[in-house]
Amino acid sequence: MENRFHNTDHPCFSGKAAARFGRVHLPVAPRCNIRCNYCNRLYDCPNEGRPGVTSRVMDTGEALDFLERAMAMGPISVAGVAGPGDPLANPRETFAALELVREAHPDLLRCLSTNGLALPEHIDEVVSLASHVTVTVNAVDEAVGSKVYRWVNTGDRVYRSREAAAALVERQLKGIQRLKEAGLVVKVNTVVVPGVNEGQVPVIASVMKDLGVDLYNAMPLFPVAGTPFAGLPEPGRARMRELRKAAGSYLPQMTHCARCRADAAGMIGTSQKVETRCG
Repeated sequence: MENRFHNTDHPCFSGKAAARFGRVHLPVAPRCNIRCNYCNRLYDCPNEGRPGVTSRVMDTGEALDFLERAMAMGPISVAGVAGPGDPLANPRETFAALELVREAHPDLLRCLSTNGLALPEHIDEVVSLASHVTVTVNAVDEAVGSKVYRWVNTGDRVYRSREAAAALVERQLKGIQRLKEAGLVVKVNTVVVPGVNEGQVPVIASVMKDLGVDLYNAMPLFPVAGTPFAGLPEPGRARMRELRKAAGSYLPQMTHCARCRADAAGMIGTSQKVETRCG
């Protein structure tokens, strides 16, 4: 199906939009249903820049107030939920927040960023409430995926090793296919881990092209202390250019990603701060 929405005003989906509009991430989703070897979601105070973290988890009312204060500081075109856990591992909080945004600001784009594990079971709510969805796909080969993920929890079972990767990939592909059938705009992120999944980047891009994905974002690993990948190097700019060129044979590339926090607000790449009342 042709996209029901557009990229022109979403700063994460369009470099031109990023120069004109800001975004707000509402940190209402603390729980996660997978364990990635590069991830540590311990909360922090505002000075830390790890991707996906937040100063504090907000309830939906606080999140709406956070959005209002961000909108008062500059042009905002989109509000979404990106963590600090996975939005679809927190469906009640995520969908309540997006419903409040729709009621208060119906002209805003609404998005969420997910690992995709629970996407098939929540597809109807996502299609109803979101315009743009980002799915993080770090492998489409279960042998590679088993090196990235320690476990995945589908709610009725915890999978490990290759079974974990296989269960995740199956649900990701099914969910992305249904999003595109419904006409949503879909971006796929891949965290590039040196020596682990670099070779998967063009493979993932090829598979995603066949599913009708709109945009691909190969993003370098951010090594985080206390995680299994803490000692790995961050991929250099030259290597990332090579990988994006290879993936660009299949899909348009996002090149302005700032690896944002789950409470990011304002223009991408700026130091704008919206008070979150960190304790």
